[in-house]
Amino acid sequence: MASKIIVTGAVHGRFKEVFEKISKLQVKHSFSLAIILGDLFLEPTEVSSGNGDNLTSLLNGEITIPLPTYFTLGRHPLPQQIVDKLERSDLDDEICPNLYFLGKRSTTKTSEGLRIVTLGGSPDPEVTAGLSKDKHLPVHTEGDAKALHGANAADILVTSIWPTSVRSRSNVKLPEGAEEPLAEQCIADLCSSLQPRYHFTTSDSIFYEREPFFHPSKDDQPDSSSITRFISLAAYDNSAKQKWLYAFTMDPNAAPPLTMPSGTTATPFNCTSRKRQPLVDHSQSYSRSNNDSGHQNHHRPNKRPRHKAPPPGPQECFFCLSNPNLATHLIASIAEDAYVTTAKGPLSTPSTYPTLNFPTHLLIIPLSHSPTLSSITPPGTKILTYKEMQRYRNALHSLLISSSKGALGAVTWEISRAEGIHIHWQFLPVPADLIKKGLVEAAFKVEAENEKYPTFKAKAIGHGTAEKGDYFRVWIWRPREGAESTLDGGGANYGDGMEKKGGEKELVLPLSAEFRFDLQFGRRVMAKLLGLEGRMHWKDCTQSDAEEKKDAEGFKEAFKKFDFSLEES
Repeated sequence: MASKIIVTGAVHGRFKEVFEKISKLQVKHSFSLAIILGDLFLEPTEVSSGNGDNLTSLLNGEITIPLPTYFTLGRHPLPQQIVDKLERSDLDDEICPNLYFLGKRSTTKTSEGLRIVTLGGSPDPEVTAGLSKDKHLPVHTEGDAKALHGANAADILVTSIWPTSVRSRSNVKLPEGAEEPLAEQCIADLCSSLQPRYHFTTSDSIFYEREPFFHPSKDDQPDSSSITRFISLAAYDNSAKQKWLYAFTMDPNAAPPLTMPSGTTATPFNCTSRKRQPLVDHSQSYSRSNNDSGHQNHHRPNKRPRHKAPPPGPQECFFCLSNPNLATHLIASIAEDAYVTTAKGPLSTPSTYPTLNFPTHLLIIPLSHSPTLSSITPPGTKILTYKEMQRYRNALHSLLISSSKGALGAVTWEISRAEGIHIHWQFLPVPADLIKKGLVEAAFKVEAENEKYPTFKAKAIGHGTAEKGDYFRVWIWRPREGAESTLDGGGANYGDGMEKKGGEKELVLPLSAEFRFDLQFGRRVMAKLLGLEGRMHWKDCTQSDAEEKKDAEGFKEAFKKFDFSLEES
């Protein structure tokens, strides 16, 4: 069931006024709960007799709080009366009727089923490792943030500090004259780890609502991406007249939307705190509460299934040219229906094939945003796309023949899944002798047998329309002896020059829902075969932008002679 939630910025001791305003709104909107960000109370040194009376009235239950309201630590210490109340309370979270302390570092499950993860306070400059010891002081450590990764997921993340680089990839500007708020990398890592639906924080004079952003898919959900909305609220009655109230509706059990919200971007964070499927390479794609306060049963965190989010659309897909965040410096050639790009985190290195002097681990990608070749529409486009992708392979084979004098063959593999994101082929050179001796074919078959996968079948399936269900396909090509003397100028034919230049075997492995297929199967097989076990995952092979550009330019220069897209331009 959907819950209506109201969130406020820091209150700074004016809780009587704020609760009166919320009471009026509650009559009209019937909110399920309220969350107060930042400092609910004044800094103790600023408390006057009038404010003290208000605090006493609050503790005595004389101030009406119309709905369950949650607060955490801001950047100031809690009043001693509040600390004493918390330490005396058996529940350790209820200040007065309908007012609950979330804790400085906590995971809370509300009666509505909403999972709230909280990290209050500012960075502690005196502690460089471990957890903060006092649960009521407004400081936290990097260890506190890391401990909350064990929550695994969150509907709402509440922090007192902004995440580092949250404004990256955003077109939303700070208010004129506003200073950049304090930010921490550990908060960015926490957001990346939990992938909350909402991330709230506060800055006294700034309201900032970023465009929604999607995260890389998790290991157990390779075809889904969570969407986060980051919102920072100003303090109540701030001099800049910035927005301090925010209301929204959330159903923790609702299925994800079928489409990305307008303006959604890729995540602004580069998080390495947790193993995930990568953002860029779709070819690869504890659970205990860290409460520092006890909670009533209706607060205890419970696991709940996460729903699949819709797959990225063309604006978010990292294989679509329409994506503004596409790594364009890797693109080597663009034709009518497909293009070629160097691989990010390539399996091979410039020294793997000395005659080439660049990795030559490549991707051949359709321009159409489709999960399989057979799903490309209209039918005519599907046929032309398949032919052009084969034409690129043919041109790459010509490059290998010319550069290696027949010493190198090639392996191309494809994962075709109806629930995939954007179909593509991975292309990798391999010593021709390994192919001639049957070792490449044997490597794929043995690895499949070890994994208890179905049996490979030797058959040509073209663009896959006649193939029922999902599949993994591999082409194993080796040059014919003396083929360098019969080169046809690169990729002039639509894949129909193979008999002139070499022989090829096509193997198909059916993929069923009965087993979990490793998306890095093809790369793993080739890594073992080539003695590159340390490079099985692209994240272990990352390069600087300068290194990526150097390899891409080296390939483009060598491929220029065989690139049919240049001949036709």
